[in-house]
Parts: sequence; C-alpha cells; structure tokens
Amino acid sequence: MEHIIKTNKSDEMINITDIVENDIRESGIEEGLVTVFVPHTTAGVTINENADPDVVHDILEGLRRAFPEDRGYLHREGNSHAHIKASVIGSSCTVIIEKGRMKLGIWQGIYFCEFDGPRTRKFFVKMY
Repeated sequence: MEHIIKTNKSDEMINITDIVENDIRESGIEEGLVTVFVPHTTAGVTINENADPDVVHDILEGLRRAFPEDRGYLHREGNSHAHIKASVIGSSCTVIIEKGRMKLGIWQGIYFCEFDGPRTRKFFVKMY
C-alpha cells in the first residue's frame, strides 16, 4: 500500500504506527511479516520509543550534532547532511505479524523520519 505524508519541518519524526496497523487489519493477514519502505534518499524509517516524546527530540538533536548542515560537503544541493542521516537511519523496517497484530515492544512505534523537509513524501507498506 502506498501512503502520502506531508512533513512540516526540516527534520522531524512522524509516528506512522497506526497507519501500518490499519493496513494490516485491512489486509486480513494473521501471521507473517510487514515491511515499511521509504523511497527517498533524504528520509527514512525507524522503530523507537513512542511513549516519551523527549526520545524523538533527543534522536533528532543527536543526528543534528553528529551530521550538521554546514560541514563543507561537496554535494551541490546542500543537503548532504540529510543524505547521511537517511543512510544511518535506513530506508526500511520489518516487523513480525502475529494474530493480526505487529509484535512491537510495549514502548515501540514506527516513525517516518524527515531530514530535508518540509516536503510531500511517500512510504510503502507490504505484508507477506
């Protein structure tokens, strides 16, 4: 399934867990795997804590410090920091489906990660 997502900031993490759970419900799959894939080179997807919003803040702040915008990168578009962050985070994640639900930990959620926004993006969800 293809989803369109609009980001509002230069970098942000948007919880998409409910969207993926809804796709699983609609598919009727009870046992298997679900993969979320982001087809962009300056965005990614990750699984992390969804209980305390400070964790998302801290992840973004850590990535900003590790890969600042202005470090003499050669890429002309000026967004090498976003490419590096997306490579570190990754473009996909896979979760086990059991009894029609994702086997996420109690504090886990799936996040779309924007590193070069704001933009209109897409991500794909596939169950098998």
